[in-house]
Amino acid sequence: MSKIVKPLTNTTIQNLKAAEKEYIKSDGGGLYIRIKPNGAKIWYFAYK
Repeated sequence: MSKIVKPLTNTTIQNLKAAEKEYIKSDGGGLYIRIKPNGAKIWYFAYK
């Protein structure tokens, strides 16, 4: 059974800060946002 993820809000996304290493946050349903060390935020959709 898959884990239910609370969707990201606009405020949550704006408050995501860059870290030393790249990290990923899930928005649910295969949609993710990747936060790079330089502060760039990139959306991607994982599908099969």
